[in-house]
Amino acid sequence: MSNKTISGAELVVETLNAHEVPHIFGIPGAKIDSVFDAVCDGGPEIIICHHEQNAAFMAAATGRLTGKAGVCLATSGPGASNLITGVATANSEGDPVVALAGAVPLSMYSHNTHQSMDTRSLFNPVTKFSAEVMDTGSISDVVHKAFRIAEQPTQGASFVSLPQDVLLNQIASQAVQKPNELLFGGANKQAVAQAADKINAAKNPVFLLGMDSSQPIVTAAIRALLTRTPIPVVNTFAAAGVISHDLYQCFLGRIGLFKNQPGDIALAQADLVVSIGYNPIEYDPILWNKEAKCEIIHVGYQQADLEFSYNPSCEVIGDLAESINAIAVQLNQRESLVKNDRIQLLRNDLQSIMDLGANKVSAHGVHPLRFIHELRNFVSDDMTVCCDVGSIYIWMARYFHSFEPRRLLFSNGQQTLGVALPWAIAASLLTPNEKVISMSGDGGFLFSSMELATAVRHQSNIVHFVWNDQSYDMVKIQQMKKYGRGSAVQFIGPDIAQYAQSFGAHGLTINCSDDIVPVMKQAMQLQGPVLVGVNIDYSDNCRLLDQMHPCKQD
Repeated sequence: MSNKTISGAELVVETLNAHEVPHIFGIPGAKIDSVFDAVCDGGPEIIICHHEQNAAFMAAATGRLTGKAGVCLATSGPGASNLITGVATANSEGDPVVALAGAVPLSMYSHNTHQSMDTRSLFNPVTKFSAEVMDTGSISDVVHKAFRIAEQPTQGASFVSLPQDVLLNQIASQAVQKPNELLFGGANKQAVAQAADKINAAKNPVFLLGMDSSQPIVTAAIRALLTRTPIPVVNTFAAAGVISHDLYQCFLGRIGLFKNQPGDIALAQADLVVSIGYNPIEYDPILWNKEAKCEIIHVGYQQADLEFSYNPSCEVIGDLAESINAIAVQLNQRESLVKNDRIQLLRNDLQSIMDLGANKVSAHGVHPLRFIHELRNFVSDDMTVCCDVGSIYIWMARYFHSFEPRRLLFSNGQQTLGVALPWAIAASLLTPNEKVISMSGDGGFLFSSMELATAVRHQSNIVHFVWNDQSYDMVKIQQMKKYGRGSAVQFIGPDIAQYAQSFGAHGLTINCSDDIVPVMKQAMQLQGPVLVGVNIDYSDNCRLLDQMHPCKQD
């Protein structure tokens, strides 16, 4: 019988290794330093960050891009609470994350001691699973459970609190088993048949694709269905890239935030909306089905979250890819659904605005459509683009089309500022030989700009564009619409090129339309982090809230 012992911290690391975790994103501290120490003896690579919120963002990007939970690690008290925004964002947007944080020793729980905080309760409302380990021997069990819950559909976040004494205690060594893959079955056959019958009977069906549609196996099933039976498609921002080049005839654009897009008109004219992998947090049903006149089929991993504007007549619940494949074989082949004049008018409407970008010249900087047009020429389908929130987010979500899933990343559920740069760093760590593009407004950039130091330290192969207008513009344009003036939205930001150079990164500037192509070409050729300041012309931003299209809703 072996007398070998293992500490709680070592058990944490062995459990992470069992899940083949590539990186841990975090910041050390006294209550969690035993785990950081144990990692030195053969754990995942530690990526030291400069704010715990950004560590959670990086873990979320890892989860979204790999389908396996990313891990962030923080100390007690404010270290743990600083994770909240990133963890809540991940949980809302289907990104698997396991957040671990230190806590004061169990013996001190009855005292008002340094950095004491009930973090289990703090995280409970914004995670799928929140727990505190009360015994060293149960560490592996609890962390395994956190991973399994985070990774099972619909994916999200788990949190585990690790008291300092639980991590330091020694127990008899125990083997940590590698967990089995979870497999799920397809939907009820009667529900599948009912859904297929309704789609076959509909004259103007539209598919509404949501965030779970972007899982690669689900995307493949959707593409196979549309290849056999072309049906008009709109998608939320999180489902960017599900529609491939060869299915572009089906695509009517993305919807979200403001109801003024061709996709919104398509939904209003539909006699049946088939939502696939959709979560109402992505785009509230009250915005696109306010009068509850449209019949809905809900296809998802879980039953629908019912409300007046989202009350499906049929629900197909189960493994999403299997459910789609089962529906597909029962559909009639009807090419006419995407070739009628109504659908072509909507497609032409969307394309006409995108085409404006090719020759758009501004006297006061760079027009967003021109920037997007030129960037599209530099970005291949397999290149990852991470976009922050703000006015840049609306322009990109509407007019930067992508053709592979999870290659154009948005924060849609929470619309959290500051995600783009941390996401890009995580993406670059996963694919160090590939160029990663990220972009933000200057407001969003300053939320996480300190992580440029992290990018430089790891020589992340990223190009980050910053659209400069020295304001929180998406807030400003809504204020102008409501009140006729802006309030508390102006600020002074740094010179982006000089800021980059002060960290040891490359710094470039785009001042006008003629600068776009040569500067983009230079940025793409440079190795390591590149920061590009863009003098953006937001004079057309007020139109983002208006009806920009000639088509009229019925």
